[in-house]
Amino acid sequence: MQEDTKAVRRARGDQVELDAIDRKLLSVLAQDAELSYKELSAQVHLSAPAIHERVKRLKQRGVIRATVALLDGPMVGRDLLAFVHLETSNWETTRRVLEMSAFPQIEEIHTVAGDTAMILKVRSENSAELENMLGQLHRLDGFKSVKTFIALGTYLERGPLPA
Repeated sequence: MQEDTKAVRRARGDQVELDAIDRKLLSVLAQDAELSYKELSAQVHLSAPAIHERVKRLKQRGVIRATVALLDGPMVGRDLLAFVHLETSNWETTRRVLEMSAFPQIEEIHTVAGDTAMILKVRSENSAELENMLGQLHRLDGFKSVKTFIALGTYLERGPLPA
C-alpha cells in the first residue's frame, strides 16, 4: 500500500525561465539584498524602474521567496549548531517532525534519500537546550534512529545562486 506524501512535501513550482539579466540581478541580490534599485541598476546596467519591475516580477513568480536578515548564530545567543539525522519508520512520524518546525531551534528540515529520512539543521544556545529538543524528538513514536552531528566551525553559509 502506498502512502500519500503530498501533505508532507513543500510544493515545488515549475522551473521559471530566467534570462541573463535576471540571473545577474539575482546574483547581485544574493550577495546584498539591501542595495537600492539605483545601486542595482548600476551593476546590472538597466534603469532603476526596470530593475524594480524585474524584482517585483521575480517575487510574484516565487523566484525571490523572501528578503531576510541572515543572523549570526553565536552573536544572538545560539552558539551550538547541529545537524540531526532522523531515520523514520513511516510518513506519519515525518509529518509529526514537520509540525516541530515552530521550534525556534530548528532552522531547516529536509527529507532526503540515503541512510536517513530527514535532516534537521538545529541551532541552540547550548548542549542542554539541544538535549532537551532531542528528548522531545525521541518521545515521538516511529523513529528507527536519531544521529546528531555537532558543527565545530562554519566556513560557508548561503542560499542558492542562479545557475
